[in-house]
Amino acid sequence: MRRQQRRAGVVLAAVFVGTLVLAGCGGDDDPGAAPGTTTTTTTSAGGAEEPVSTSTDASASSTRDVATSAEPTTATPTTPDVSALVRAWRGVDVEAFATERRVVALTFDGGASDTAVADILATLDREDVVATFFVTGSFARSYPESVRAIVRAGHPVGNHSDTHPSFPDSTDEEIRAELRAADGSISALTGHPTAPLFRFPFGDRTSLDIEVVNDAGYVPIRWTADTLGWKGTSGGITTAVVRDRVLSTLRPGQVVLMHVGAHPDDGSTLDADALPGMIEDLRSRGYGFVTLPDLLAEGP
Repeated sequence: MRRQQRRAGVVLAAVFVGTLVLAGCGGDDDPGAAPGTTTTTTTSAGGAEEPVSTSTDASASSTRDVATSAEPTTATPTTPDVSALVRAWRGVDVEAFATERRVVALTFDGGASDTAVADILATLDREDVVATFFVTGSFARSYPESVRAIVRAGHPVGNHSDTHPSFPDSTDEEIRAELRAADGSISALTGHPTAPLFRFPFGDRTSLDIEVVNDAGYVPIRWTADTLGWKGTSGGITTAVVRDRVLSTLRPGQVVLMHVGAHPDDGSTLDADALPGMIEDLRSRGYGFVTLPDLLAEGP
């Protein structure tokens, strides 16, 4: 019913045009995704492709909950003109960036546990590499010291929803509530709004979900390569597999998806374990590292 109501509203309002990157699901417990291409179709909850349309109207700014928890920690400021960024990137779930610079954006999702946060931050600091993190509001409330450590190290922290639900199965208001609640918990620790950085739970979305997220002041960021480290050793993944999946999709503007938690059954932290070798691999091929705000500022 929710799909029908939202689609009817779009049809009655206008004909909208947008682009959407197709890829599989990914997330704290979600399956991996292969790189896709820009298209004007969307993937429904059942996996079928269907025509999409996305608004090009100016977006609204996200509304933050009042922060009531810990003192904010000094952090790297987010890009100032968020509304301009959303207008520029509207209708797109960004899989990779069209840049000629030989740079890669390493990204880490946090939702289940913070087991590998310390190791990841130590590697990034030792190698002088920047990264971008996406955490849920629940993660921020459960592991506030880890979030503070991330932002103290100078890494941007984006919004990964509050409780990691399926957005295609959520109402518009439920989506907005998830974004507000997560931003309230995360920004109370970082001292900065999470906008414009957002990543869909499980990587699941439709063009209508992208529209709601855009209207809340966010640009959704997908990935070029999912390392599949989240599957763990029990899922047949090794550090060599993690590194190969990054190298096999390497291109300027690549976005790499990794996770900060341990596998719930085997306890492995493959992304953290593979990170030093991955950085070495990328540097040996002439690549450097940038944050997502840096790439977003260059424009589509």
